[in-house]
Amino acid sequence: MLKKYPIIKWVLIACATFLILIVSFGLWFKSLLPLRDTAIEMTLVEQLPYVSENIQPPRGKILAVVTSTYTMGDSEKSTGYELTELARAYYVFQANGYEVDIASPLGGEPPVVIDDEDMGSYDFAFMNDSIAQYKTGHTIPLHQVEAESYVAVFFVGGKGAMFDFPENKTIQAIVREYYQSNKVIGAVCHGPAALVNVVLDNGESILKNKTVSGFTNDEELLLIPEATSIFPFLLEDKLVDQGARFNAGNMYLDKISHDKNLVTGQNPWSVWSVAETMVKQMGHRPKFREITPEEHAVDILVTYHQKGSEKAKEQVLELSQDGKRVIDRVLIAKHSIIAAMQGKVGQFVDLIGLVSFIKEIEP
Repeated sequence: MLKKYPIIKWVLIACATFLILIVSFGLWFKSLLPLRDTAIEMTLVEQLPYVSENIQPPRGKILAVVTSTYTMGDSEKSTGYELTELARAYYVFQANGYEVDIASPLGGEPPVVIDDEDMGSYDFAFMNDSIAQYKTGHTIPLHQVEAESYVAVFFVGGKGAMFDFPENKTIQAIVREYYQSNKVIGAVCHGPAALVNVVLDNGESILKNKTVSGFTNDEELLLIPEATSIFPFLLEDKLVDQGARFNAGNMYLDKISHDKNLVTGQNPWSVWSVAETMVKQMGHRPKFREITPEEHAVDILVTYHQKGSEKAKEQVLELSQDGKRVIDRVLIAKHSIIAAMQGKVGQFVDLIGLVSFIKEIEP
């Protein structure tokens, strides 16, 4: 049959060749990534010097607010609060002398989103921390929160926040009271949805002429192309509609805005910066913290976007002089995939090359 229809033969050969190339590339791509360190899953808070050593004096309590929403609107897509966004901020606050309480619109045990690829030592420590786990399993219903007991509030991201933060009257009251009394308000990723619909005593939106960051339209639509039909609004659009000056950085990289007592971050990679900036705004120098491999990867990606591949490689060399694994090359590899999804072939090739370069240097 193939002799009778030679074109079929060549189509089959082309398809087989293409499949082999795809599989080969996939295996090579996987070889660039480090093996998963399963021991990290057993991390205890006592093993984090940042938290367990050089204990700071008590400085008050901070309220962290998470979503109670399980699904995205009428879709079947599951959601919840992002564990990494809560865990990292939780330990920044704790390390700097603040006790953290956790609340949610409905109280009790809220839904949580755990992204295995993004989990680090602080995140696993949080999961193994009996006190933190009790607090997340027994969140305070928002209507029972004694707002005057806290020096700041932090709104954790997670796509569920888009559904139960904006219309919540208790959230609106807390944000209004805290802003007008100069208490610190922090929010990250989808957490700034808590600022939507907040009207100050002067009748103006809290967002009017405020510089804020949050999950961008581009970030939302890349991951969920049908986002406009799932969410009640796109966060960037809503913040701008209510008078904000939206401050966006590179997709899926650290970017924050600090406008008086309002501190907002663009995405999960902004959590460390938001939490430590909140500490500064409360009048204290943040305690020294060793930079995580993920943060080093983010810094390298920022350098790449601003200055190109060669400068990024120079930064890799500076960080990797001790021969230790200090850069999360999985994150850089994920950004290469994001570039491919956007059709940015040159950027995809550059970032793959950067991952390979890091592998040659680090163990």
